[in-house]
Amino acid sequence: MPIVSSMKIVIPGGTGQVGGILRRAWSARGHEVVVLSRHPEQLEEGVRHLAWDGRTLGPWAAEIDGADAVVNLAGRTVSCRYTDANLKQMMDSRVESTRVVGEAIARAGAPPRAWLQMSTATVYAHRFDAPNDEATGIIGGDEPDVPAHWEFSTRIAKAWEAEQAAAEAPETRKVALRSAMVMSPDRGGVFDVLLTMTRLGLGGPVAGGDQFVSWIHEHDFVRACDLLIERDDISGPVNVAAPGPLPQRDLMRVLRKEAGMPIGLPATAWMAEIGAWAMRSDAELLLKSRRVVPGRLLEAGFEFELPEWEAAAHDLVVRRRVNRSHRASTRSRMGG
Repeated sequence: MPIVSSMKIVIPGGTGQVGGILRRAWSARGHEVVVLSRHPEQLEEGVRHLAWDGRTLGPWAAEIDGADAVVNLAGRTVSCRYTDANLKQMMDSRVESTRVVGEAIARAGAPPRAWLQMSTATVYAHRFDAPNDEATGIIGGDEPDVPAHWEFSTRIAKAWEAEQAAAEAPETRKVALRSAMVMSPDRGGVFDVLLTMTRLGLGGPVAGGDQFVSWIHEHDFVRACDLLIERDDISGPVNVAAPGPLPQRDLMRVLRKEAGMPIGLPATAWMAEIGAWAMRSDAELLLKSRRVVPGRLLEAGFEFELPEWEAAAHDLVVRRRVNRSHRASTRSRMGG
């Protein structure tokens, strides 16, 4: 359901892929969108961009006073090597930014009525036997036979959500977005990485490919956020994921078909570790089974436009091709 009336929406940490999806959609509808980040830059027309450090109150807090909604996406990217220093930055950037957003809301004379706080589907346990919804899902952290640093990822997610829950904001409804991977054709996003691997012939099963991948198409992600801003009866954790998670081998098989790539070389777990190291990332992103379903969204009557991966992958590949053609045409005109 679209947000009908014009609103003011503040997006801390809104310069990344997910922030770009939201700010483009909302500014295009005429909403006032304010992005907070450490390095202000020129964004889309109609989007204002202010500086903050993600830790302390400052002039930016005035933007939250009188806003209709805050959608906090701030946090260091998880696409990095899981060193002690990086894990600490991942934890601190999420907890500290959530804390200071809560402080700004608490001090506001006219606090926003909705605070959507980014979380992650990684909060759930690595499992294959059954899907995780909000009511019956198993929170991770105690699984046997998984690398120790995977537990830290779950710990980050728990601390992230706990910080929002503890915030003194009695007039503001709080929602924790337990988001799956948001798929868009944007360069640098997760779909971009998967499609690039596929086109290089590397889109085969990893470690057998039994691990589940949870995902959501960008259009449904925006629509889910719309609903969660509008619905005053929904608070707490919400799984923001398509209802059709699927094993990694099936996800990549579909993507190979859409990309016209018949070959997808398989990779063992140790090969995935080496590849992740080379890409300065961590193999957990490839190996953990994230089988997450949107129980509360479905209960609220949310209807997904793209609930299954086949249609979503087709849409994304086509749009990526159009975007590439447009960029090539633009470069050609500028060169001429």
